[in-house]
Amino acid sequence: MTFLGAARTVTGSKHLLQVDGHRVLIDCGLFQGLKSLRERNWQALPIKATDIEAVVLTHAHLDHVGYLPRLVGQGFKGRVFCTPATAELARIVLADAARLQEEDAERANRKRYTKHSPALPLFTTKDADRAMALLQPVGYDRPMPVAPGVEAEFVNAGHLLGSAYARVRLQSAGKTVLFGGDLGRYDRPVMPDPDPVDEADVLLVESTYGNRVHEADDNGARMAQIINETADRHGKVIIPAFALGRIEEVLYWIGRLEAEQRIPVLPVYVDSPMAREVLGIYRSRLQELDGDVAGQRFNHGRERNYLKVCAFCTEQLRVVSSVPESRAVQESTEPAIIVSSSGMATGGRVLHHLVHTLPDERNTVLFVGYQAAGTRGRQMLEGVGFTRIHGADVPVKARIEAIDSMSAHADSNEILRWLRQFKRPPALTCLVHGEAEPMDALKARIEAELGWRLATPGHQERIEI
Repeated sequence: MTFLGAARTVTGSKHLLQVDGHRVLIDCGLFQGLKSLRERNWQALPIKATDIEAVVLTHAHLDHVGYLPRLVGQGFKGRVFCTPATAELARIVLADAARLQEEDAERANRKRYTKHSPALPLFTTKDADRAMALLQPVGYDRPMPVAPGVEAEFVNAGHLLGSAYARVRLQSAGKTVLFGGDLGRYDRPVMPDPDPVDEADVLLVESTYGNRVHEADDNGARMAQIINETADRHGKVIIPAFALGRIEEVLYWIGRLEAEQRIPVLPVYVDSPMAREVLGIYRSRLQELDGDVAGQRFNHGRERNYLKVCAFCTEQLRVVSSVPESRAVQESTEPAIIVSSSGMATGGRVLHHLVHTLPDERNTVLFVGYQAAGTRGRQMLEGVGFTRIHGADVPVKARIEAIDSMSAHADSNEILRWLRQFKRPPALTCLVHGEAEPMDALKARIEAELGWRLATPGHQERIEI
């Protein structure tokens, strides 16, 4: 097994299995964040794309699927296995990523803020279309052959609609490798708890929050406080959020706080071309989500047990559908809540909203997800006075806030809770999908509390199974 991404870093998940001359890639993600990481997206893999027989995807986030069009552009023609919901979401994600790649390259060439002549997209819409044609949906708990002597099975991971662990059986060796993907959380709205797994010979588990324990769930109190204080200043709340998973939970909480009359009813704009389609998929697959979003019952003033019909609706919800409408929202001075992607403020329409709102101290930017090192979101949380957007320095005078409790990644306690369900320790547990500090902290904790054998492989490191 070769670790081609998410090795002592969070993004770029790609793990190459080589079994009896056959090659299967588990996840096919983009590197994000620091420039030194993003440059890896342009570097050749240590294996020809044509030599890879199949790809197995754990879920549809860009850092797990976003390299797929690039791989197809390099000649990959095998099947791409994933759950049905992941297939639906991946089609949206890949189309959006290709469009952004082409738009960013065109803008860089037009405004000449690039050192490359000309700037090129990492992949094109044509590459993304060809990648989508290779998707092979398979339901949970259904073992399927993905290459000769290699069988894979998806198990619910509770991280995102359609997310899974990939349980891979190597038949000639009689071994099982569990690729944990991204591990979800317990007792959260929207997503169900991650399923227990009781054994594997080799385990890969994420360590994104290996040195942290999330804020206790405060029943929306902090979000309510931030919205109320910003509304009192007649400002806007800008919420950069991933269109997959996070926007849905943000809308759930805003709708709930409105229903319970804990915040004023404000216009809520969802400004993400991808979000409209994603929300449609979430609504069509409510049976795969947590019971909290199907027929929600809240206290609504004096009317107890108020039934909320739409899981992701607010009183004044508007899903922005056009660029002119987006510009009108940007230029409006009315108090409002604007939910837009990307979640780390690295691209997408949220950047245009930030250009208009960051210089005004009445406004608030509220981050509700992980901010990778080197991203604009991380820099703002660390207190930068200016941030560069589309080639210009924008002053950061707005209030910058973060809510940690909404994360979709398991924290240190939750990872240990999941690991303790194993009936016997894996022969080897590899920590992936984490920066060095949280990864090392989690390694020390697992060794101390469970006594397991662990490894923290580096980029392109190989191990024998």
